[in-house]
Order: sequence, then structure tokens, then C-alpha cells
Amino acid sequence: MKRTTPRRLRLFAGIVAPLAAVGGFGMALLATPAAHAATTLASAAEGQGRYFGTAYATAHASDSTYASIAGSQFDMITPENEMKWDTVEASHGSFNYGPGDQVVSFAQSHNQRVRGHNLVWHSQLPGWVSSLPTNQVQAAMESHITAEVTHYKGKIYAWDVVNEPFDDSGNLRQDVFYQAMGTGYIADALRTARAADPDAKLYLNDYNIEGSGAKADAMYSLVSSLKSQGVPIDGVGFETHLAIQYGFPTGMQANLQRFANLGLDVAITELDVRMQLPEDSAKDATQSTYYTNVINACLSVSRCVGWTVWGVSDNYSWVPNTFNGEGAALLYNSSEQPKPVYTTVLNALSANPPSSPPPSSAPPSSPPPTSAPPSSAPPTSQPPVAGCSATYSVVNQWPGGFQVTVTVQNGSTARNSWTVTWTFPDGQTISQLWNGTYTQSGSTVTAHNASYNGSLAANASTTFGFLGTSTGSNGAPTSLTCQ
Repeated sequence: MKRTTPRRLRLFAGIVAPLAAVGGFGMALLATPAAHAATTLASAAEGQGRYFGTAYATAHASDSTYASIAGSQFDMITPENEMKWDTVEASHGSFNYGPGDQVVSFAQSHNQRVRGHNLVWHSQLPGWVSSLPTNQVQAAMESHITAEVTHYKGKIYAWDVVNEPFDDSGNLRQDVFYQAMGTGYIADALRTARAADPDAKLYLNDYNIEGSGAKADAMYSLVSSLKSQGVPIDGVGFETHLAIQYGFPTGMQANLQRFANLGLDVAITELDVRMQLPEDSAKDATQSTYYTNVINACLSVSRCVGWTVWGVSDNYSWVPNTFNGEGAALLYNSSEQPKPVYTTVLNALSANPPSSPPPSSAPPSSPPPTSAPPSSAPPTSQPPVAGCSATYSVVNQWPGGFQVTVTVQNGSTARNSWTVTWTFPDGQTISQLWNGTYTQSGSTVTAHNASYNGSLAANASTTFGFLGTSTGSNGAPTSLTCQ
């Protein structure tokens, strides 16, 4: 992530391996044509039941190309610096939410979700926190978390509650929070965040934990202990700042899976793959392999919920200012044009459509499409009216289950909320719904907007989706009511 001081070096000592040893898996995907004609990273990821996000900085918002890419290619936004402690509470008890509010507003205007980043971190911490007497640190931490999470309640998909708690050796950092509260500060931070917003997912986030090693083991032990104590934690974020001059993380898929086996979501939260400049075709090929391997590792773990690249384009990347002589780490170049690796990632996301429902813990913005809706359940729509209309489409089904996307199309007047109602003809039951809330009474379902997608401009649209169960036929409702 972007910092005001140089970031630690990423050294995968002892695991450097020939490209062929790490690239076979990814290179096979490079040669596979895309199964769907996805035109954005977000739509391709949603086709896998996942999201594809980017870090976003308000400092670049005046760059119309930057803003256009961020708004159209991605479906999850992470603020680079706008929600960190030194921005939000630079002075004790004085809160500035303006920059973070701008990020949320941008995301909402593009029907995107937001990952809150971050609440507790040893870096980018105002001096007044480090200067507090030890017996005042806990109260300050709890007050900061409560205030910020409460301010954004209902607007944040997930929070990085504690960021980078471990040092490079896999020991807990001896920062102001640890010195004041010991290891218990992490559990206290998570509990405080949960109390402030029970619906936001809570993560720990760190670097150099993507593959096997002492630091990954330390994180695994920590979250295992937290789970056993009943501490609220929903996921682990794997930053995944990689460099092609070092070996690809050893056993990444297996490592993600062991965290998922604890009942946690896992997410790639700050992905980039840098190289030593100047860039050339051989380095580009290695970079493409690394990106593809990361995509494939996540796709192979059902609870891996998505990817976030740490920046839109190379001209705004944190890498050149931190790693001397290195760069070209992102999917768009310094002229804000897509690089060949962009197509590589798009194809990797599209190459293998899922054969099962998306991860239950990570509802996508829209569900995985198939090449065509099942013939037994054609799209059902309500004719457009001045209010709103709804279209129901079965996009996937399997014995005993099915998946639907519903498109809500607004009419000629802006609105702040919507409700869609229908009756199942064959007694189907919803098991999970995303991008909204619902109630079901018998065969009648009423779906309402979520907090972030109820406001629709005139003629704008949004979607929600759900998984359902059926015991026999799976006919589509004959009509839907939208109001």
C-alpha cells in the first residue's frame, strides 16, 4: 500500500526457482481462450462469483481517464490513504471524514462496494497516538475504531481492522498498541469494530503471508486462536505485492485453503507484480505468469472472494518511489492504457466458468453467467413503467439448486429505494441473496435494496442475485412487481 516512508523489501529468500517451475499452471491458462466475452475485469470476476477491485486515491480524481478506468473496470474500491488514522484523526478527538466520504461517494455512484482500509496500523499513525501514556492507548484505539466504523456503518463491505500486525520475521510488532495491551489488542480491536457495525466483515491484513513460511504460520496461529476464543473475525487479507526477480510464493493455493478451512474468507487485497526496469517482453511474460498464478490460486479456493490490485495505472503506483529502479507493476501503463497483462488477467478470469455456486461468504455484484439461460426458465420481465421494472433470469442451475440474477431498471424519476416482489410457481426457496435483503413467506418473495444500491438516477439500473433450492421443476415467476 502507498506509504509516506519507504516500504519493506519483499524478499522470498531461498525460494527463487526457474520460471518453468512456477509458470506451467499459469501459462496453460494464457493459452486458453476466454470462455465468456467479458469486457471488464469486474464482469469477468463476477462470472466466477467473485469481485475484482482497485485501490483508489482522491488525489488523482481530477484525472478523468484514471476516474473512468476506476469506475468502469472494477466493482470493489479500497481507499489508498483516505481512511487511515493520520487522515481521519490527525488530532486527538478531531475527525476528518471528508476524503473517505469522497471515496465512498465515488464507489456508490458506480455501484461499487468499498473495503475499509484501515483502522489500526503501526504506520501512518499520528504522533499523538505514540505519545500517549500506556494506560490511555486502549481507550484511544477503541474510540477511533468506534467513531470511524460508526460513521461508515452500512457503507463498508469489509474492514481491514488490524493491518500488518507481524514484522518480517513473523513476530508481532512491538508497536504502541502491543506495548500498551499485549497480544490482546487485536481481539479488542475486532470486538470494538463488530460492536460498531455488526454487518461489516472484519479482516486482518498482512504482506508476505501468501505462501508457506514462518510469517504465514504466525498469522495462521493467530487467527486460529482468535477463532477458538470466539473473537469476531471473518477473513484474512493477503496483500500479494510480488516481484518477478523473486520466486513465486511457495504453495500459495494450499496456504489460502488452510485459512479458508478455518471458516474464514480469504482475499487478495493489494496485488501488484513489479519488475526491475527497463521493461521488456521476457519480463512481461514472467509478470503475466505471476498474475495468472495468483488468479488461479484464488479460483481454486471456494472461499477466496476476490482480488484488488493496488492501483489503477503505473503512473500512480507506489512502487517506483519505494523500490529504486523498479516499476511497471499494474495492468495499465503510465499512459493509462491497458497492457498485455490486462488481457492475460481478463482471459484467466474468464477461462474456467464455475461448475458450482459462488462462495457463500462472498456474494458477487452479479452472479456467474452461463452461455445462455436454461431453456426451461426464460427471462421474465415486467414492462418498463414510470416507476421501475424488474427482469428475472435463471443463469445457472444444477440438481436441486439454481442461481438467478434480477435486474432492476428505474424509470424516468430518480429514486432512493426499490422493492421487487414475485411468487415462485414451483415452491422454490431462496437460500442466499446478495446486493439486497429479502423475506419469503411461502412462495412469495419480497426483495429490497441494500444500503449501497437503493439510489438510482432516472433510467439507471442495478442488479441483485440469489441462490435457490428446488425439489422438482424450476419455473420462473410469470410476473414481477417493482416499486
